[in-house]
Amino acid sequence: VQLQASGGGVVQVGGSLRLSCVASGPIIRITEVAWYRRAPGGQRELVAEITRSGRTDYADAVKGRFAISRDVTENTIYLQMENLQYEDTAVYYCNAGIVWGTYENTYDEWGRGTLVTVSS
Repeated sequence: VQLQASGGGVVQVGGSLRLSCVASGPIIRITEVAWYRRAPGGQRELVAEITRSGRTDYADAVKGRFAISRDVTENTIYLQMENLQYEDTAVYYCNAGIVWGTYENTYDEWGRGTLVTVSS
């Protein structure tokens, strides 16, 4: 089982990007999903999540600009980012709780990350 994130790139201030994260392998189901980011010289921080109950939460810095969603049938997680600012420059990582295997255990899986650079 693995997560593969894509969609990063260079975008101007005020621009938009959509990140995607596809989960592949013998997946039984995906529980909670999230996007994190790590800015240059910074620590990893939670950007947005969809909890097991379906609630969405966002970091204060991105509320009103970012939207997390998921396609259950395609095992894909999205992060729509609008009105991007310099401080959004970071490597973005997808994260998911994935149930797989004979005993249907839940594993905390991470994608490798995709770089978003916001420039003037």
